[in-house]
Amino acid sequence: MSDINIIAEGLAFPEGPVFMDDGSIIVCEIAAGRITRVRRDGTTHVIATPGGGPNGAAIGPDGALWVCNNGGFNWATIDGMLIPGAQADDYETGRIERIDLSTGRVERVYQTVNGHNLSGPNDLMFDAAGGFWFSDHAKIRARESDHGGLFYGRSDGSLVKQAVYPLDHPNGVGLSPDGWTVHVALTMQRLILSFEITGEGEVAPSPLAAVPGRVAASFPGRVLLDSLAMFADGDIAQATLVERPGIATVNPATGDVSYRDFPDLLTTNIAFGGADMREAAVCLSTTGRLAMTRFDKPGLRLAFNG
Repeated sequence: MSDINIIAEGLAFPEGPVFMDDGSIIVCEIAAGRITRVRRDGTTHVIATPGGGPNGAAIGPDGALWVCNNGGFNWATIDGMLIPGAQADDYETGRIERIDLSTGRVERVYQTVNGHNLSGPNDLMFDAAGGFWFSDHAKIRARESDHGGLFYGRSDGSLVKQAVYPLDHPNGVGLSPDGWTVHVALTMQRLILSFEITGEGEVAPSPLAAVPGRVAASFPGRVLLDSLAMFADGDIAQATLVERPGIATVNPATGDVSYRDFPDLLTTNIAFGGADMREAAVCLSTTGRLAMTRFDKPGLRLAFNG
């Protein structure tokens, strides 16, 4: 595709891109359990190797990289594609980690909520106050799976709390530009849910707890959902999988969806950056590639990395 520039190959299932001010992209290589910086000339540098399954990442108010670590998957190679599967044989627990970008030191900040282990933290986004919303996608085993949920944590380590539980394999998380709505993508249900934020780590109750949130958009067939990012105008850039792999632009007020195709069955993540915030780093995960492209409108400038 002429509008896509592949800047790196050979990555071990890249996700969680963080677009840095110097133009480099930090990615989580889930299958290798490491965090890697990719420069525009394609060179790479390993920042840290926390193990498990580093999945989603963001720069926090302390300048450190905050990572959702899902604890790891078992992996299979199918027709040349690297595919994640069930919970890793050496799985310990899911956790939220803080990584010092200058030293590579890894600190586990949260791994339990209300006495229960985190199962498979997946994606996160910081609010302007320095707290972060994150999803727990949960883990799948041979004959069972955990429940997932939406959670909130403070970056000083003093609070982590459950906001919505249970949810069916929540994945991408994003905040509206005004900071008053949190959006969550449910991978297998093919829904983006929106929740009104009413306080620190709190959302407005739903009429039925078993039917949480407002449906901002739904997707047909086997268009499964992965991570998401926000546009500056409040639209959602939703990574889509399998039947229509790529990045969908979603209007959460109307539910309107338009698609932009990318050449990987699991196009999992997107991050915006550059001077005009129209550059985008997109993870082509099964083939281990990181792509750069441009969009016709800017992404939302995040609170703590530019």
